[in-house]
Amino acid sequence: MNIDLEFALRMAAEADIMTMSRYRALDLAIETKPDRTPVTEADKNTEQLLRGMIAQERPEDGIVGEEYQAVNPSSSRQWVLDPIDGTRNYLRGVPVWATLIALLVDGEPQVGVVSAPALRRKWWAAIGEGAFTQDVDDSVRSIQVSKISNIADASFSFSDPIGWEAFGKGGGLAAIQSRVDRIRAYGDFWSHMMVAEGVVDIAAEPELSPWDQAALVPVVREAGGTVTGLDGKPLFDSGSSLTTNGRLHDAVLDLIATN
Repeated sequence: MNIDLEFALRMAAEADIMTMSRYRALDLAIETKPDRTPVTEADKNTEQLLRGMIAQERPEDGIVGEEYQAVNPSSSRQWVLDPIDGTRNYLRGVPVWATLIALLVDGEPQVGVVSAPALRRKWWAAIGEGAFTQDVDDSVRSIQVSKISNIADASFSFSDPIGWEAFGKGGGLAAIQSRVDRIRAYGDFWSHMMVAEGVVDIAAEPELSPWDQAALVPVVREAGGTVTGLDGKPLFDSGSSLTTNGRLHDAVLDLIATN
């Protein structure tokens, strides 16, 4: 196994222990950040834990995280951390949340780990080594995207309608919804991991930060899928995300651009 992936999986295991120890805690401390999004003590403590592990084992590497300032920003190797993707779910007791850990080398995602301990699920990949998931029974299997090639047969997942106004008349969201076979709002990381597994065919989010995206990319790509911005631009240049099985990607981009 890729040594950086092995390290990322070890970090995820430690993060799982910390996040689960405070999940559904009645005394969980919650703050509101300047952007009006919530942050919990678990978010902060988990990111500090991961940063400490990186500082000890990869001291020359950079770190970009949601809760704290960047470290070693000029390094060609950057760890990108989201301690709890889905904080609102976490603080409400909804089990759809995950720790996201990625390694970028020269700006390209090379390693990604998505760990959702409340769901008892985990996904991971390193470029060139395939994509894998750990199921609720702890078994491990390789994953591949679906072979659906007609958008009328596709299953589409997103989070909510906020932010879609920037992408085409009616936000583009209505255009996609009108053409696909099935619509669900699984939300956050889960939509994209379902595409990687082949159980959903299209996932999209109009507003994402690098730490929301980076860990998803190696998993989706190694599973055979495609990830860009909703505008077709490279992911980190867009601030949005469109994940598909690849076969449907151009058709979805066309729908967004023409509606």
